[in-house]
Amino acid sequence: MTTKKDIRKHFLELRLNMDDNTALDLNGRLLNRCRQLDYSRFRMAHVFLPISEKKEADTWPLVKWLRDEYPGLQWALSRSDMKTGDMIHYLWKTNTILIKNQFGIPEPEHGEEVQPADIDLIFVPLLAFDRKGQRVGYGKGMYDRFLQQCPTAYTVGLSLFEPVPAIQDVDPWDIPLQTVVTPDHIYQFK
Repeated sequence: MTTKKDIRKHFLELRLNMDDNTALDLNGRLLNRCRQLDYSRFRMAHVFLPISEKKEADTWPLVKWLRDEYPGLQWALSRSDMKTGDMIHYLWKTNTILIKNQFGIPEPEHGEEVQPADIDLIFVPLLAFDRKGQRVGYGKGMYDRFLQQCPTAYTVGLSLFEPVPAIQDVDPWDIPLQTVVTPDHIYQFK
């Protein structure tokens, strides 16, 4: 299990077969680890909202905690264009209306557009990662294109599982993460 396809299949099955109590425990421990990072230098954070049907890492409690602890931190959310693979980013205010797209991703209905260069902290979704910070997502490449647009942003992957030793088929355009937080560890790669 070292190719993206095999890793993707394995970890998606692990997540989907996880019972609710295990998911709650892992997400609670993930939040506690995330609280150990220092967010004071950041101005605008981009976050993914979880696809609950796919049991993604639950970012809602993290956002609530960060909004309480760092009230000056602004937030951005994306809308995904599945045809082009582009992500358009919007300022996420407390009154922003969210709607689920056809894939179950909560997205802003509309709002004030944010340029990628204005984002300095990005919480990145993933299915799995390796010991070099490479990640496996759903395979559309949307986050790699997004990360290329903001090369100075600090990236934090959120994983419910520990790393695989290595991903064999890393592509030249894949962008490794700087940090990955799991329920039990914080991995620093750069």
